Amino acid sequence: MPETVIDVLERTARDHADRPAMRTKAGGAWQVTTWKEYRDQAFLAARGFLALGLAPGEGVAILGYNRPEWFLADVGAIAAGGLPAGIYTSLTPDQCHYIADHAGAAIAVVENAAYLATFLALRDRLPKLRAIVVMSGAVTSDGAPEPGVHTWQQLLELGAGVPAGDLRARIAAQKPEDACTLIYTSGTTGPPKAVTLSHHNVVWTAAQVVTAYSALATDDMVSYLPLSHIAEQVVSLHTPMATGGCSWFAESLEKLRDNLLEIRPHFFFAVPRVWEKMQAAIQAAGAHNTGLKKKIAAWARRVGAAGSQAEQAGRRKPLLYPLADKLVFSKVRGRLGLDRARVLATSTAPIAVETLDFFASLGLPILEVYGMSECTGPTTFSTPDRYLLGTVGRAIAGTELRIAEDGEVLIRGAHVFLGYYKNPEATQETVDGEGWLHSGDIGELDADGFLRITDRKKELLITSGGKNIGPQILEGKLRQIPAVSQAVVVGDRRNYLAALLTLDPQAAPLAAAAAGSPARTPRELAACPLFRRHLEGQVEAVNATLARYETIKKFAILPAELSIEAGELTPTMKLKRRVVTQKYAAEIESLYA
Repeated sequence: MPETVIDVLERTARDHADRPAMRTKAGGAWQVTTWKEYRDQAFLAARGFLALGLAPGEGVAILGYNRPEWFLADVGAIAAGGLPAGIYTSLTPDQCHYIADHAGAAIAVVENAAYLATFLALRDRLPKLRAIVVMSGAVTSDGAPEPGVHTWQQLLELGAGVPAGDLRARIAAQKPEDACTLIYTSGTTGPPKAVTLSHHNVVWTAAQVVTAYSALATDDMVSYLPLSHIAEQVVSLHTPMATGGCSWFAESLEKLRDNLLEIRPHFFFAVPRVWEKMQAAIQAAGAHNTGLKKKIAAWARRVGAAGSQAEQAGRRKPLLYPLADKLVFSKVRGRLGLDRARVLATSTAPIAVETLDFFASLGLPILEVYGMSECTGPTTFSTPDRYLLGTVGRAIAGTELRIAEDGEVLIRGAHVFLGYYKNPEATQETVDGEGWLHSGDIGELDADGFLRITDRKKELLITSGGKNIGPQILEGKLRQIPAVSQAVVVGDRRNYLAALLTLDPQAAPLAAAAAGSPARTPRELAACPLFRRHLEGQVEAVNATLARYETIKKFAILPAELSIEAGELTPTMKLKRRVVTQKYAAEIESLYA
């Protein structure tokens, strides 16, 4: 039967009361919150929101890094009938204001004193904001209490004074088709839009993840990507809630590697940039191998590649695969903290086939998932028993896929959103009269139902010769050059393609030294003829794999890596192409002089 998010929480808290639901590090040790404690604290927070005057349908803005209070604030807001709206921690104060104002936030929940200062400065511009709750740290300004500001503990104390029946009445009024959360898009093409998801959207989607990946109550997952994004909410919040599994909160993105070794998750989800950095680290470590060790590693990778190809074709792996696994693959998994992982997945942005091939050759197949916020995250799954590298898998059960005449991927199913909050015009542009969600992605379906995404509809480059070219695939190939960290292909309405390249701070100096160049800093490398010739040779090697009209004729080296802070990447590390091309317009023009 259709359920609400709170129905799922109550069932899991009943069936798995004493199992760990969340683990977070404090004082050097991992602290546990059980499912019973999770439900009780979420409900107490919800009653605290009622005490602060939260009405049904009002917004609750949440700003902070992944931690138990983020989950509890989100679920507590849902229980109270509010609409939680996560805000990326990388956003500027004006961007935070836009989301909080658009969501009609009556309450803001912030992680620490720094984010409290952001909202105190915005408070006069947010007429609906009645209270701010701080997850940890001080709630005073210049030593004096701030009116309307509460600690997390004070929120729970306020909740204890609200009759439990008041919250029960709010929960009882909720229906599966009601809105339960707002997900703000990352704004690659303009101001973010608020995706309105229903209880049924969320509950149904989490159930599909559980079924597709055989998720268990004993599964451990890592929460480290922005919880403002639907992918991280599905992976670390709603899927464990559906099974009774446990989410471990990484201390930070910088400490993810160490945390993985401690957690050893059963399910690990990462955006392509994380996998690419992991690949670079493995390759750098492998570069020191010599003699027999080097030969064994090369042999094992050949066996691993053959094993992956056999697995994709439904055949048995080579007889020597277990030996390669024992000698090499198991050791790699152990050093990465992935020795218990049953599922390794990626999504949110295109990933290079070369990266997928690399991990598959080490016995670590990465499964692509495709979707968008407007369909509650996933639309297609690659699964351990059915995957094809270079595709994003097959439609999840109960979902329809169709390729429109212009190549756009259309989606229909129970996970398609209710619409854009306060924006019916944009909703009508995105979902047609027959219920098909127009994804904006260009793709192809093969005879077995595997979907291949070839590019974004609005990002296709059309050369002056009339060739339609998807830049993302080319950019993925350029990122495989060891010295290159990021690539932006340009050439719309031009007679050839060119690229903007950034250099990997660790790999580029090593590549320069191998090429006989004394240059080490990005500025030195960009100006060094020896290094440039080396890079030209690497780009030509990429060109050799492309059709003539796809080849990169010229490139410029940018002075620094593209970043979220500079506004060039979204919080999930997707390229803001328009921002980059405007910012580096002079460099682009020089490539066509």
